[in-house]
Amino acid sequence: MLRVLSMLLLGSALALSGCASKVDYGDAQARETVNTDFGSTDLQMIAAKMVDDMMVFPPIVQMTQNRRPVVFVDRIKNKTTEHVDTESITDTIQSKLINSGKFRFVDMSVVDRVRQQLEYQSDSGLVDPSTAAAMGRQIGAELMMYGNFSSIVKRDGSTKDVYYKFTLKLLNIQTGIIEWTNEKEIRKTRSKSLFGL
Repeated sequence: MLRVLSMLLLGSALALSGCASKVDYGDAQARETVNTDFGSTDLQMIAAKMVDDMMVFPPIVQMTQNRRPVVFVDRIKNKTTEHVDTESITDTIQSKLINSGKFRFVDMSVVDRVRQQLEYQSDSGLVDPSTAAAMGRQIGAELMMYGNFSSIVKRDGSTKDVYYKFTLKLLNIQTGIIEWTNEKEIRKTRSKSLFGL
């Protein structure tokens, strides 16, 4: 009886240890190839490619030589079958461009909250008028950033091939001219072994 009980306890311990999970920190810049879905490595490659190309494009170099144009980010159309947070891509690109010291951005996603704050400062009677931000002093954007994200998926037996294309454009709002554009292509292929490993 004692032997049976010991075996049961040992089995329970092994089962519990087998179910235990472990969480650890990893390198956020490390290459991620868990599957063919859009991932962090793809995001980083796209952002780096777009910013590096834009910063050396001669007309952009000339445009930003003595001033910092104001840009607003429009949406990136996600034409893939995946749920991809395209705002995360443009956020990364925007951060890199701001930190380059060459561009300034206006954030259209907070317009309503900014308006509420301006109305509070001017109308509530609670803010010292000498320190209140005035209406009508915001700077208009000169350029609009927008683009498309598409993919083509093909399967052949145990092989899956995914082709991604990310296109980004920078348009002069006043003239309607596209001042800069570029594309980043990514191909990811996954082949399953006979046993699905």
